[in-house]
Amino acid sequence: MSTYVYGITAGSHPALPEGLGGVGDPPMPVRVLKEGDLAAVVSDAPEGLRPKRRELLAHQNVLAEAGSGGCVLPMRFGSVAPEDSAVTGVLAERAEHYQERLRALDGKVEYNVKATHIEEAVLHHVMAGSPELRALAEANRKTGGGSYEQKLQLGEMVAAAVKAQEAEDAGVVQHALEPLAAAVGLGPESTGWLANVSFLVDRDAAARFAEAVDELRQAHPHLDVRLNGPLPPYSFVEPGPSEPAETITGE
Repeated sequence: MSTYVYGITAGSHPALPEGLGGVGDPPMPVRVLKEGDLAAVVSDAPEGLRPKRRELLAHQNVLAEAGSGGCVLPMRFGSVAPEDSAVTGVLAERAEHYQERLRALDGKVEYNVKATHIEEAVLHHVMAGSPELRALAEANRKTGGGSYEQKLQLGEMVAAAVKAQEAEDAGVVQHALEPLAAAVGLGPESTGWLANVSFLVDRDAAARFAEAVDELRQAHPHLDVRLNGPLPPYSFVEPGPSEPAETITGE
């Protein structure tokens, strides 16, 4: 049976709670594979595993239990190796890298910040900042709304201004929070978000980071800023939880 991998820890990591269950129905017993100064938190991989809510929560629960005892390098959901020996082989092959990452991520958590525009608020914002747009809108108003061409011109200019504001605000979000983070990782671009950024934050600074996000919201009321965390530092396991070797793959 193939081996499901939750995360990587130091070999000296405290023992996990007895009877801890992972993914699968019924939950697969969680166990630890050791190789040198490293260890992997694993279970057997169930057949037909899919990213359903119950399975995602089981994966997160194992990482939370492991993380309560010290630093853990989280693997993303669906990371599977052909067998136990493939996992220990990766630990041996990438030992120096994983040990460096464990040292770098000790005592740190990840926060993900996503931002988008509040449509009506950003329209007011770009209009207030552009005398040209205000003048054109006022001219159209005085002529009963303007001709089709005038309306089209105004619409195109507003759309361009909003697009430029998106790029500006993406930088604002990152620059406002970056000083409070040990590292920053840009997430994949996704429809609807002008910013999708992960921040590596010291646990002791987590409250201040959340305060800074609130301050960002207050300073830029045309932005919808969403904070998710604290999370295991998925974005900072470099080169990536599913990339250390071909023997461990994320589904």
